[in-house]
Amino acid sequence: MSPEPPPLNASAFLFALDLADEGVTQVLDNVERAGLSGILAAFAYHEARDVFPHNPARRVQFLEPGALYFQPKPERWRDVPFAPIVNSLAVDPDPLSAARVQAQGRGLALHAWAVFMHTDRLDAAVQPHVCRNAFGDPYLTDLCPADPGARAYARALAADIAAQGVDSILAESLHYHPLEHGFHHERYFLELAPRTRFLLGLCFCVSCRRRAAADGIDAELLQRVVAAEIDAAFGGAEQPPGAVEREQFTDVADGQLLAYFAMREEAVRSLANEVVEAAHEHGARFTFLELSGAVKGYATGRPEGGPAPTIAWQLGVDLAAIADVCDGIEAVGYATGASRVRLDLESYRELIGPGSLAVALRPTPPDCDSVGNLVQKLRVAKDLDLDRVDFYHYGLAPLSALDRVQEALAAV
Repeated sequence: MSPEPPPLNASAFLFALDLADEGVTQVLDNVERAGLSGILAAFAYHEARDVFPHNPARRVQFLEPGALYFQPKPERWRDVPFAPIVNSLAVDPDPLSAARVQAQGRGLALHAWAVFMHTDRLDAAVQPHVCRNAFGDPYLTDLCPADPGARAYARALAADIAAQGVDSILAESLHYHPLEHGFHHERYFLELAPRTRFLLGLCFCVSCRRRAAADGIDAELLQRVVAAEIDAAFGGAEQPPGAVEREQFTDVADGQLLAYFAMREEAVRSLANEVVEAAHEHGARFTFLELSGAVKGYATGRPEGGPAPTIAWQLGVDLAAIADVCDGIEAVGYATGASRVRLDLESYRELIGPGSLAVALRPTPPDCDSVGNLVQKLRVAKDLDLDRVDFYHYGLAPLSALDRVQEALAAV
């Protein structure tokens, strides 16, 4: 008789707000009833306005920009040129600390979910460290992975979270971001092709230009060339149609733009390496959340084109290199069809080899409307020997979604 296969290792994304409003005991009771083995609690998060369908204290809540939900240790932030923002929930009794104690008592894992370079902070101290487009305009939502001050922030954040006694850190936004990554009330009253949008999202801040110059790239020339192409599009010039492919830029400045992309990938890889070392120093594993699946499928759950990781380069992510320095990669499986989830995950597996691979799934619309749909996706996860499946998001989904998760986990 063959041995019973092990259950899927599964956790739920959630906010400190969920723990504070519902109570740690109630949240963990619900998590256990859903058959989950842990929680992924946000220790650092960006601005948002969210609907919480089962929160007893509020139904709609604005989240604070770039806030920490724990009390940082000042000595870890001495080299950071801007002070961290601490949310008012991070007081004694701290809901994240209480969750750690109760989770350990129940045999549940506590993983820290942290947003790194996307902060939404508009204060003057942060502005020298953000990305800037080809015209020099600052993108105040995004710290630049090449900037020394931003890198110091990321290292301090990883070290301080790891020291909280978490099992691991799931790092979101530890890379560059596209133009549309996320400010509110964005307006574009003109048609911009995907290539133009991509170029408008490229960072040409001082730190990126210095790194490029060190690699023998004429960053000043590139900045002028990119700005000229965007300006031409703004003026009504015909824009190249179709998806953005790396090979489209081979002839730009005699291939220097391709070298610039490689510089961005090395900036992200080296940043990830530094942040992983900071987490390891305090005993926490480190997983890199790769957001290409969210770029493709977040809005509709119907991603198009090639597998998600084929656009990772647009975020400055070389997946094979990142897999070498991190303890694992987590993909975002925001897709309605299980076949699409399989396509993406098989592509990740091919790129990173036998290393640790996890996936984030939404057990709700627009991705999922039935137990059967979720079962199919969980079977893909088992087939590909994924280390963990994380469900997004405990507080943002109705409690009936937990029933769906429980039934689907039991079925596989």
